[in-house]
Order: sequence, then C-alpha cells, then structure tokens
Amino acid sequence: MDWDKLKTFHAAADAGSLTGASDILGLSQSAVSRQISALEAELDIKLFHRHARGLLLTEPGRLLFEAAGEIANRVAVAEARVQDSRDKPTGALRVTAPTALGSIWLIPRLKHFQALYPKIRIKLLLADHELDLAGLEADIAIRPWPSTQNELVQRRLMEVEQHLYASPDYLASHGTPETLADLDKGHEFIAYGPKKLAPIPNLNWQLTIGREAGAPSRAATIEANTINAMSKATEAGFGICGLPDYVALENPGLVRILPDIAGPTFDVFVVFPDELKGSRRVAAFREFLVGAAKTWKSEGAE
Repeated sequence: MDWDKLKTFHAAADAGSLTGASDILGLSQSAVSRQISALEAELDIKLFHRHARGLLLTEPGRLLFEAAGEIANRVAVAEARVQDSRDKPTGALRVTAPTALGSIWLIPRLKHFQALYPKIRIKLLLADHELDLAGLEADIAIRPWPSTQNELVQRRLMEVEQHLYASPDYLASHGTPETLADLDKGHEFIAYGPKKLAPIPNLNWQLTIGREAGAPSRAATIEANTINAMSKATEAGFGICGLPDYVALENPGLVRILPDIAGPTFDVFVVFPDELKGSRRVAAFREFLVGAAKTWKSEGAE
C-alpha cells in the first residue's frame, strides 16, 4: 500500500473528518478525499461510513487504522533516530504543555534554548488535555500531573506553590481581606471546573480554605476549565482565585492577598516516550527544562 494514502487515511480516521485531516496534513479537503477513495479502490473495501457529522470507521477500516497507527509510530521513531544520528541535535521537536504553563512559563524561556540549539525547531502544542506520548503525538511533555502510562519516562521538574490573587479593581470595590474570616464577608470567587474537563488536582482550595472540614464550599461567580482562563478572569475582576505562582508572578495585573496563606502545592513533570530516551533533542530539552526550573525557583518563585 502507498504510504501517502495510508497516512491520509490514518489522519482522517484520527480526526473523524476530511476537514480535520486536511488541517493536520496541510492538504486540500478534495485531495484528502481523492487519496482515501483511491485507497478504498485499491483494497476493494469500504473504510468509512460517511455521514453529515463526519466519518465513522467500518470494521475493515478499524483494523487498518490500528495497523496504520503502528506503522506511523515506527516511522516517527525512525525519523527521530535519523535526526539524532547527526553530530549536533537537529530537527523538529514537538513539545506539549497545558496552555497556561506553556504560554506563561515556558515560552519566555524558549529563546535561550533556541540560542543554545539553533538547529532544533520547536513545535509547541499547547493543550489542556493529554496528547498521547506513547502514540508519539508529541516528543516531550511538561505536565502538572504525573503520568500513568508505563511506556513513558518522567522526571519531577519542580514543585509549584499556590496563593490567593485578585485584581486591583476588584480589591478597590470589594476591599482587601485581612484574615481568612474576611473571605466570607461579601467576596466573590473564581472556580476551576467542571471536573471532567479540569485535570489538575487541588485547584479549588480557595472555595474551602478557612472553613471547617465538611462545611459547604463557597459559591463561585465564574468557573473555567483552564488555569489561563482563571488567570484572565481574575485579572478582569471577577473575584478572588487561587493560582499557581508560575502564572501570577509573571502577571503584574494580579495582587497577592493574604500573602502568608498558601494553597496546596503540586508537582510539574517532564515526560517523554521510552522510545526517545536516547534522543539527543529530547535530552537537550529535558536538561534545559531542569536548569530553567532551578533558576526560576532560585530567583524567588518561592
């Protein structure tokens, strides 16, 4: 089978639509459709049920999708090994991270990495859900939660503290709390959720801190399922929010309140597939992250 057609089929099955495959592959939708039709003609089988909402795999299509996924993984590993056979780390490196961690903490530090390794091209994939590293959807990840997959290698990168923050405008209109008891005196709060779309643990402590165990949580004025959105809502004056310090310390539009009160800490990990543990590009980026985390902590993040 022609690999180009098989790759196009795999992208369409993964995306669930011709439009999605077109975006992934950089091809026109008509070109994607022609390649899939040609593959079906060559195999003399129907790979998809086509309907208004997208593409559904037939049973033969499902079997081919699984096989194509294995081939795609092998091709990706082979490409990585070829790139890493050069004297210096070279080639594309796909890095995934949650939106806030990637845009606020990571991006400002990437310029230094680029200066150290000018032949490595970073492809930054920011998403608040997990990309499948074992399936090589990305080469390396920064995650504020531990991995649960055995075929991944992970290293603890840093511990992040959380504090309470609000905007100057909010504090001007509602007053600045001086004690934990003051939080229950007419203040509004920003929450993290809903739970099924909010994977990072212990980000709603602002709704319960200062209250006895078992007491009802404070009501939230607004709820958002990403830290980035929570930060923007805080900056816009919606209320008080518990935020990780890597967000707030980089944002002069936020004011820490009750500075002696800290929320639960959480760990950030660097994670990559076991197949890439010999990759020079992955090793270079991993060591860069370790150094950047140490520098950030020593510069007063605590």
